Amino acid sequence: MDLIIRRATLPRSAAQLLPPSRQSHEPVDIGIDAGRIVAVEPYLAASAREELDAAGSLVTPPFVDPHFHMDATLSYGLPRVNASGTLLEGIALWGELKPELTQDALIERALQYCDWAVARGLLAIRSHVDVCDSRLLAVEALLEVKRRVAPYLDLQLVAFPQDGLLRSAGAFDNLKRAIGMGVDVVGGIPHFERTMADGAQSVRMLCEYAAQQGLRVDMHCDESDDPLSRHIETLAAETHRLGLHGRVAGSHLTSMHSMDNYYVSKLLPLMRESGVAAIANPLINITLQGRSDSYPKRRGMTRVPEMLAAGITVAFGHDCVMDPWYSLGSGDMLEVAHMGLHVAQMTGIDGMRACFDAVTVNAARILGLEGYGIAPGCAANLVLLDARDEIDALRLRAARLAVVSRGRVVSRAPAARASLSIEGRPREVDFKLHRA
Repeated sequence: MDLIIRRATLPRSAAQLLPPSRQSHEPVDIGIDAGRIVAVEPYLAASAREELDAAGSLVTPPFVDPHFHMDATLSYGLPRVNASGTLLEGIALWGELKPELTQDALIERALQYCDWAVARGLLAIRSHVDVCDSRLLAVEALLEVKRRVAPYLDLQLVAFPQDGLLRSAGAFDNLKRAIGMGVDVVGGIPHFERTMADGAQSVRMLCEYAAQQGLRVDMHCDESDDPLSRHIETLAAETHRLGLHGRVAGSHLTSMHSMDNYYVSKLLPLMRESGVAAIANPLINITLQGRSDSYPKRRGMTRVPEMLAAGITVAFGHDCVMDPWYSLGSGDMLEVAHMGLHVAQMTGIDGMRACFDAVTVNAARILGLEGYGIAPGCAANLVLLDARDEIDALRLRAARLAVVSRGRVVSRAPAARASLSIEGRPREVDFKLHRA
């Protein structure tokens, strides 16, 4: 074998994929060969060119970010800082910056972020890319980034009409061009159209196009404090009408935070019936929303526990890192999940595990990732965490001791000094990140 990880503790979601006879809380060995997991056994009587001793620590499938904006990442302060901290000023700032963008700068910032991501065990990202600039400069840049990072990171791109499909001249044609160039997913932003009617029309147009092309859909939907912004209802209805079940996600859905309970009691079953997934962005939702409130002040994140209880797939995205909308961030999905469980008050055992799933298995399901997990036949993409279980990982924002991509160790880092050691032994290795 190429690699064996010894004495690994698996997260609950990964252990459940194993045959019943192997579903226990005892550590297992993970055998890897030719970029695939070939064995998961209590003790693997085999040798490998390289071995890692997890010493009982948690080994998880990689983190997955289902909602990001890589074309804007690391552009904080260009051309100026978002003084109000609002979504609308961030959009205006991005509009000011677009004419100044260069392909080289876009690529360099995105590659730098991808290095950050890999070092933090984030090996799959769905990034929206603005298509309202007819040059499609950002599309070309991120397609090049996708090509370069393919040996170690899955990058999925969404054609995103940032300025509105109907509001921005040529946006639909640009979106179709972007799809023709190799962009993977159809995006939208109905709440930013000039009227509610235009927003609903944009949803219908985009879903019909996606159905014709056999594509997935991921729309910025109802990113507003307005309880009457109800485009998720149209998105779910169109998904059901067109047979797009399981291929559609609504991102943000912050207006749901302000909706009355009776309306939501009708909305959630419609979402469940249509198979529409939800992507909340905890760090950004609670930063951008509620800016016009005094007190009580709404925090804006959508109704995560209620959607999970209704059987809706829910994931968490990072959304922004150091860009016109958000001045912080590092590509750490444990930070995202940690914030999400606090804002959603999901501090019970099952709730915290669900938040871990929101940045791993649920996000992978929304992206349609093949071979995701820890079982024979799965892709050998794994993260060794300085933690005993998922809750420990969230509590500590645990150090990523090793990151395995395509069966190869691509990153190593020292154990966090504040972390509890396993078996009383400190574990430290040298940090090393390789860009393929």
